[in-house]
Order: sequence, then structure tokens, then C-alpha cells
Amino acid sequence: MSKKMFRLWLAASLLIFLLVLSGCSGAKEKASSGSSDSDTTEITLGFYSSGSADDKMNELIKKFEKQHPDIKVKTQNAPYQQFFQKLDTQIAGGNAPDVWLSDGVFVQKYAERGAAKDLTDWINKDLNKDDYYGLDFNKDSDGKYWAVPQGIQIGALFYNKDMFDKAGVDYPDENWTWEDLKKAGAKLTLDTSGKTADESGFKTNSVKQYGLTFFNITEGWMPVLKSYGGGVLDEDLRNSIVDSPENKEAVNYIVDGMDRGIFTDPSDLQAFQSPMSPFPSQTAAMRIGIYARALAANETGVNYDVTVLPKGPDGKRFSPVIANSWIISNSTSDAKAKAAWEWIKYWVSNDEVQKEWAALGEAVPVKKSVANSDLFLNSGEKPENKQAFLDSFDFAGTLDVNAVWSEWVKKFGDNIDRAFLNETSVDKALKEADKEVQKVLDEFYQNK
Repeated sequence: MSKKMFRLWLAASLLIFLLVLSGCSGAKEKASSGSSDSDTTEITLGFYSSGSADDKMNELIKKFEKQHPDIKVKTQNAPYQQFFQKLDTQIAGGNAPDVWLSDGVFVQKYAERGAAKDLTDWINKDLNKDDYYGLDFNKDSDGKYWAVPQGIQIGALFYNKDMFDKAGVDYPDENWTWEDLKKAGAKLTLDTSGKTADESGFKTNSVKQYGLTFFNITEGWMPVLKSYGGGVLDEDLRNSIVDSPENKEAVNYIVDGMDRGIFTDPSDLQAFQSPMSPFPSQTAAMRIGIYARALAANETGVNYDVTVLPKGPDGKRFSPVIANSWIISNSTSDAKAKAAWEWIKYWVSNDEVQKEWAALGEAVPVKKSVANSDLFLNSGEKPENKQAFLDSFDFAGTLDVNAVWSEWVKKFGDNIDRAFLNETSVDKALKEADKEVQKVLDEFYQNK
């Protein structure tokens, strides 16, 4: 071979070698890329902090990631008020978490304002709805589902057994009406001289023990209004029904209890560190309470139990329910939405996850099989009659939640408090509340 031909052969061989080397390098890069983060979907999960429960949440997230190596979870959390303030800002800016834990009263707000993804098809495909509590509380009038419950808060009547025993009053049961509660409450209400509310000389301005502590919409007036056949909004949740004979009867019942010192009124609650303090501090014999109120009562060592809430004059019963729920952002990508759905399925359908969360005693488990198990019903912690919370699902309902729930609740609450404090009549309070609530509704829905 001539020197010229040799040089040409050498150059060609070198070129082929370099091309092969380049191809091998490319194959390695592609292989490396295929096994890296490019196959991992990262989602941001937002939740409001709740003390020791945060550790359990993070622990469950790690277990989820282990079971789903193709999904990475980044968390975002803060105390309740800050979390939801920031969330509203994020939604407005288009950078909300891919999935977040919502207070149940805000689900319809996010749905009606376009922030929540419609989960109807996924729920129908992947979940057996009969297996879970609370799914329908996130369903709108068109039958669409906007969220999946994380834990259920449902109302019951808490009562201090020691106070009942000392007063010689029978414990409340499922036969009680609201009038029965007031009669018993009078015997359980004490002034500083030790007189009860049904004794002559009782001083309403120096009560040291109340029959019933009465606080806010959930654990105060809404259960009474509803069981009397009233309420705040109609079935469409767009019109006020505040100024009704049923509501007038219910509010007169409440005002009478407050006037006699049996129920705490808004000014009474100002003497406490928190408006939720009277029962766990053993200054009230009874309270309307959601399941989570057991935590504070257990911490302070109250000897108590629970039963279903009383019946109204016509035998109707109502238990308020708040289904704190997982929402998927309507603005997230399809890939992230699917990953977020995997998280939700993991949460509600995995028995071990449900059991671990139930052990915290923070909420009624979503999965019926866990809620009806010994783990929940016979945990060894008070209250003993946890079955009352499950029985309450038969007559449970939401707090007339809609897109402007917070706004109309404030208008109603401001007006009804004036009646509770005898600053105006019940008639005037209801008429003014009706007008102001309807204005809030019209300002939002007439533009829809």
C-alpha cells in the first residue's frame, strides 16, 4: 500500500472510530437521562399545620414516595390562617400547589371560582363511593365532585359526666330535644353562690358554671336552626331564607337560654382564653362539638362522653359536617394532576394510611371499614361513645357552603350576635341579616 493510500485509510478508520465513540457516548447519555429525574414527576403538596400531626403527614408522604418512586413530593405548609391567605394569593397568581388540603368549608369556593379540578371521572373510575364517608359533601348541584375527604369533622353533644352526676341529672341520649337540653342545662348552671338557673335568686351576671357553651356557626346556631326546620340558604345556595318563622323560633330559643345564663353569650366568651375553652376548662357542662374537640378535652382530663345532637320541635335532627378534603389544582399539568390523584388514592384507599391517621384522634376516618373498626371505636381514649359520630352521618349536612360562605357567615353572625346580646330584637336581627346575606349572594352570583 502506498503512503498516500495508507494515510487515507488511517483517516477513514479514525473517522469511523470517532463516530462509533460518539454514538456510544450518546447512547450512554440517553440511558443516563432515562434513569434520571426526567422520568420523575414532582408535585407540590400544600397543607395547613396542625402540631404533632405534621410529623405523621411527612412520614406518610415518605411512604408514598417509596411506593411511587416515579413521584417526588415537595411540601408547603403553614399555620391555618397564613396557609389560606397565601393560597388565595397563589391561586390568583396561577402558582397554587398541585394538590392541597382544604378546610371543608372552602371546597365550593375553590370549585365555583375555577381553582379546583373536576374529579368526577376519576372518582367514578377508581373509588367505590360506598366505601367512604363524606364524598357527597364535596358534590355540587350538578353532581360533580371537586375534592376527596381527608378526614371528617362531624358534630355531636359533649357532656361532662362529673357535673351531671353531681347535679343528679340523667345523661343526655338520642331521645333528647333541645328543650330537654335547656331544662337539664338549667340544673347544671351555677352562679357564684351555688344557686342553679332554675332557683329563685339565681344571678345571671355571676355565672361560674354554664349548662351549655355556645360558639359560632358550626358549634352554635346552625345545628339549632336546621333542626328547627330553618337555615340560612335555600337548596340552590344562592338565596337567603334567614327571615323565616322556623329561624325566629330557633333564635328565640337560643336567646332565652342566654338571657337565663344557661348558654354562654358572645360577651361571656370574652372572659376565656379562647371561645372554645369553657368545656375543656370544665366551666360548661355541655357543648356542641366536632370530633376534633375531643383532643382538648382529653388533654385536660375531663370526664366526659358524647351523644347525638338533640331533636327539634318536629323531631328533626341535624349534625354539622366539615369534610376537610384534598383538592387538585385546576391549573396544574396533566402529568402532575395524575400524580396528585395517586396521592389522594393512596390516602383514602390504603387501610394502613387510614389507620395511622386515625390513631392521631384528629378526625373521623374517611374509609368506613376503618371508622367502624375497633381501632377507632374502641381506641381506649375518650369519648367512649364514638359510635355517636358515625350515627350522626344519618342526619348530617354541610353549613350551606358556597363560593361566598365566609362573607355571608360574617354578615349573619354580626346581626345575630346583636340579638344574642339584646342590642336588637330577634325580628330585626333576622330581617337585617336576610337583607345583608342576600346582598352578598347577589353581588357574586348575578355576575355569573
